[in-house]
Amino acid sequence: MLLLSNLPFKTQKSMPSGSDNRGTGLLLQAGFIRMTLAGAYNYTTLGLKTLRNIENIVREEMDAIGSSEILMTALGARENWEKTERWDTVDILFKLPSAEGREYALNPTHEEVVTPLIGEFIQSYKDLENCSVYQIQNKFRNEKRAKSGLLRGREFLMKDMYSFHRTQEELDAYFEVAHSAYDRVFERLGLSDSTHYTFASGGDFSKYSYEFQTEVGIGEDEIFICTKCDQAHNKEIIDENHFVCAECAHTECEKKIVSEVANIFKLGSRFSDAFGLKYQDADGQTKNIVMGCYGIGISRLMGLIAEKFADEKWLIWPENVAPFWYEIIVIGDHLEVAKTLAKKLESEWKSVLIDDRNTGFGQKAGDADLFGIPNRIILSDKTIEKGGYELKKRTESEGIIVSM
Repeated sequence: MLLLSNLPFKTQKSMPSGSDNRGTGLLLQAGFIRMTLAGAYNYTTLGLKTLRNIENIVREEMDAIGSSEILMTALGARENWEKTERWDTVDILFKLPSAEGREYALNPTHEEVVTPLIGEFIQSYKDLENCSVYQIQNKFRNEKRAKSGLLRGREFLMKDMYSFHRTQEELDAYFEVAHSAYDRVFERLGLSDSTHYTFASGGDFSKYSYEFQTEVGIGEDEIFICTKCDQAHNKEIIDENHFVCAECAHTECEKKIVSEVANIFKLGSRFSDAFGLKYQDADGQTKNIVMGCYGIGISRLMGLIAEKFADEKWLIWPENVAPFWYEIIVIGDHLEVAKTLAKKLESEWKSVLIDDRNTGFGQKAGDADLFGIPNRIILSDKTIEKGGYELKKRTESEGIIVSM
């Protein structure tokens, strides 16, 4: 349990002016985040708990498909970025001078780090039977204009996973395993009905890349969904005047406003070739290695969920995401009773925040709604006289008395 009186962070009476979007504004008003500079945010205690809940859902699903978690350096060597010919072509790359006169990249993605790292451990075909690693780490993009709060920043938390395979067929099979894991992530986040697996340009890597685009009013992308097979297409791969579904060739579609929350790519052998990654097959022949990469924006998801689920007043978090399952508002001299109740709820694996502050009920109730915690409990003389405590869900207008 956490006592709200122990936190130095306070709510604000109104949404701060200048917020790029309502979700970010509510996170600021609730004291979940604070901006250090445009596109870079601090997370306070409640904000960090929310962020970690999203992170842990992603982590559990990556672990479930056998990927191994690692942590790589935020700094990348210039020579590695030059090997992949991206030092001068990635326009959002932060470049940092060092004291000895060298330059480093502040990584927005980690192909240039993970490829030589894994290369140290690959010799034979047996080393590629289950070769997938991921990390959850802050990334950096030198955006010309950071906007949309957490939806597009210069510093952001991201999960990036990389897989290494002997053949294109093995990559294709693992790609679908990763796709299914992403579907489970969005289902657990409450976003499955509004998140679309979207064909997009594959650029230098393949015919298509694949984006996960979530419907949200402030989205900066448009997708076109086939009305026959439901396949979504990014606007960059279609002729808007003559839509033809890339999956079934149907010619009618529906447009949605969306925000990209994840993407997955089949990289082929571009990066493994750049670093000379090869393996010996069962016959002793030297073969190329093909790779896949799989990204998902953790902090971006937090901003999107805040925006998408908020009601006309304040935040509403899905239970799997909320910083706490329950908030207990204590009115009067009932803190010890509240702690006993909190321990009982925690024994059922439900996290609890106790508002024990020396303030009036109006502020406590308003802050509880602003925080967006799914279940509010009021413990007071009146509720105890009625036999217990009042329980009200964040999405409902009336509470019920629950016996102690």
